Amino acid sequence: MPKNIIVIGSGFGGLAAAIRLQARGHKVKLFEKRDKLGGRAYVYEQNGFKFDGGPTIVTAPFLFDEIWQAAGKRREDDVTFVKCDPFYRIFDHNKRVFNYNDDEMYILEQIHNINPEDKRGYLNFIHSTRAIFDKGFTELADKPFLNFTDMLKVAPDLIRLQSYLNVYPYVSKFIKDPFLRQCFSFHPLLIGGNPYDSSSIYAMIHYLERKWGVWYAMGGTGAIVTAMGKLFESIGGEIFLNSEVSEILAEDGRVQGIRLKDGTEHRSDDVVSNADVAWTYKKLIPEAKRKKYTDSKVDSLKYSMSLFVIYFGTRKQYRDQGLAHHNIILGPRYKGLLDDIFHKKVVAQDFSLYLHMPSLTDPSMAPEGGESFYVLSPVPHLGSGTDWTTFAKEYRDRIMKFLEDNYLPGLQENLVAEHHIDPLHFQDELNSHLGAAFSVEPVLTQSAWFRPHNRSEDFSNLYFVGAGTHPGAGLPGVLSSAKIAEDLICD
Repeated sequence: MPKNIIVIGSGFGGLAAAIRLQARGHKVKLFEKRDKLGGRAYVYEQNGFKFDGGPTIVTAPFLFDEIWQAAGKRREDDVTFVKCDPFYRIFDHNKRVFNYNDDEMYILEQIHNINPEDKRGYLNFIHSTRAIFDKGFTELADKPFLNFTDMLKVAPDLIRLQSYLNVYPYVSKFIKDPFLRQCFSFHPLLIGGNPYDSSSIYAMIHYLERKWGVWYAMGGTGAIVTAMGKLFESIGGEIFLNSEVSEILAEDGRVQGIRLKDGTEHRSDDVVSNADVAWTYKKLIPEAKRKKYTDSKVDSLKYSMSLFVIYFGTRKQYRDQGLAHHNIILGPRYKGLLDDIFHKKVVAQDFSLYLHMPSLTDPSMAPEGGESFYVLSPVPHLGSGTDWTTFAKEYRDRIMKFLEDNYLPGLQENLVAEHHIDPLHFQDELNSHLGAAFSVEPVLTQSAWFRPHNRSEDFSNLYFVGAGTHPGAGLPGVLSSAKIAEDLICD
C-alpha cells in the first residue's frame, strides 16, 4: 500500500532514497534547508567559475545507473561520466610522483621506479583486498545490520580477513617503502577515517577503485545533483527548498512527520533522515522521547575529522605544472600529522592537501582561459577548540602561499574568485555534530552493527541514509544506504 514519506535533506543519500521510494509507488516529499539541492554537494558559483562543494570522486558508477533504472530512465541520457587517468597523482614532500590508476602493469612500473622489491608485495596486497572487497562491499554493503546476530554471522569472516588490523599496518605487511605505504593507505581519509585507526576492511576502497575506476561527471558532481532532482520530480516527487526542519514529531516509539522552522507541520507514515545522525537525534527529537540514542550516547561516539577547503579560480591556466585532475600532496609527516588531527586535535603547522583541478577535464567549470580549483586540508573537528572565526584567514594564507611557492606560481596575483569553508561551516550550515565532515568515524567498533542503524532503534518508522549510518561515508556507501532504506520500508 502506498505511503506518504518525508525525506529530510537532499544530499546524495536523500536524493537516492527519495527517487527509489517514489519509483516504488510511494508519495515522497523532500525537504531541504538550503536554497539549492545537494547538501554537502552544494555548488558555489562566482565570477563565471563553478565549484563543487562536496564529493568530487565518483566510484562504483553503476550505483547511479541503478537509481535511474529504478525510475525507468537511463543515467547516460542526463549525466555524462568520464574516466580519470590517473585516478590520483600523489606527490611526496619532495615532489616525487606516484600516478595511480587501474592498469596493473603501469602501477608495477610506477612501483619499480620507487622500490622494485615492492612489486610482488603489491600483487599480494591486491589479491588480499579482493577477498575483503567481496565480503565487505559485494556481500554486505547493501545489507542492514539491525540485530547483533547479523554481526555474529559475519564475525568469523571478519577475523579471517584480519579486520582487527588497521589499514596502515595491513598495507605495511605487503609494502615496505614509506612513500608507497602512504600511496596505498590514504583511502580511509576519503571517508573520514585515520589510516592508523580504521579497520583493514576499508582497504577494499583500493580494490573498488581498481575494479570500477574513478570517474568525473561533466559539469561537476553538481550536475548529478541537478539531474537527480529533475528525475525525482519527473516521476511525481515534491521538493521543498528553503525549508529547514526544526523537529521530527515523535510519540510512543513512532514518528508522525516534521515541523518546519516557520511552524508548518507535515505529516507522514515514515521519515527518512539524510541529515547528520547525531544532529537528527540531538537537535530534532527531544531527549525525553529517546531511550537508546540519548544525548550522552550520541556524545560518546567518535566523530571524523573536519575539513578546511578553499575554492578558487584563476585568470590563467596551469597546464604546465605537472598536475592532474586529482592531486594528493603529502606533507613531511604522515603518522604524526594524523595523530595531531585525530588524537591530539590540534591544527599542525604542516599539512597534507588534496588539490582538485576539474577544469583540466571540464572547461565548463571555468571561464575561457581560466582554471578552477579546490584545495582541501584535513583538520580536527570542533572538539579541538580552534577559533576558526579568527584562525581561518591565517590558515588560508599558509595553504595558498605553499601552493604558490611549490605548484601554482603567481597564484595570488592571478586569483579572480575565492571562497572557503571550515569546521564552523560544517556545524552551522550543514548541521554536522562537532563540524565533523564525515559524521561518525569509520573505526571497527563503529562499523556495521556498531554504527547507527539504518532504521532507528528508538523509532520504528524513522530511517537514516548518508554518511553517519551503515555502511558509511563516500558515494558508494551513501548510495548503498539509500538502497537499504528502500528495502526496509518497502519489503
